[in-house]
Amino acid sequence: MTIREFLNWVTATGWNLLSASFKTILLAVLGYLLIRLIMRILKKFLENSKLEKAAHSLIKTLVKTVLYVLLGLILASSLGIDVTGIVALASVATLAISLALQNMLANVIGGFTLLYTHPFSSNDYVEIAGQSGTVKEVGIAYTKLVTPDNKIISIPNSAVVSAEIVNYTITGTRRVDITVSAAYNANPETVVKALLTAAEDKRVRKDPAPYAGLSSYGDSAISYVLRVWVNTEDYWDVYNKINREILDAFQKEGIEMTYPHLNVHLEK
Repeated sequence: MTIREFLNWVTATGWNLLSASFKTILLAVLGYLLIRLIMRILKKFLENSKLEKAAHSLIKTLVKTVLYVLLGLILASSLGIDVTGIVALASVATLAISLALQNMLANVIGGFTLLYTHPFSSNDYVEIAGQSGTVKEVGIAYTKLVTPDNKIISIPNSAVVSAEIVNYTITGTRRVDITVSAAYNANPETVVKALLTAAEDKRVRKDPAPYAGLSSYGDSAISYVLRVWVNTEDYWDVYNKINREILDAFQKEGIEMTYPHLNVHLEK
């Protein structure tokens, strides 16, 4: 090969590489812009759909991952790389990774299971695996709850699926149960009347009607129970208000709230 032929080869190769690089860069930019457009359309579609907001994060993450993988394969093909070999290698790597990350895959599958079974919705107040809070989102690996004191609890989706889930919101109403004690010398009818008076609140539902009654006999006092039904969003406000009203009603009626004590009788 002469010097002229070598220079011609270098020039041709350089132009080919430059052309391929420019094409790849152009594809990368166009692909990135297209993915952003698709994600915006998907976001609007999800917002207008009836699908729960808690699932939006999971769907968007999975779609974005698939789109970027496809873009990577297209860019590799534009550079003349054998995509078939990459796909085969990726399959083997995926199998190895799946064996190493079984817990992560279980969480992902758990996320899809939650979307299918639909045990709760976004903003529902639930109890999962001993943790209580408002559902914020169902992510690709974790379900996030917001506690009443504004802490974020992330529970693995696999644990959520296998745990007992208590949904306090889905029915729209909750029953407030309050148990109090009164001395044995207190008239039961007076105690019941005081409890029902304490439960008088416009947020308390009339149907079912409020109930108060004697529940059990203790060593030092008689236990009474008060049950009222309220809308779920009013639960804590009504619960706290009724507790304050009970104390005022008992004091007004002269009802003693006893505590555990022991009477000792001495015989001569």
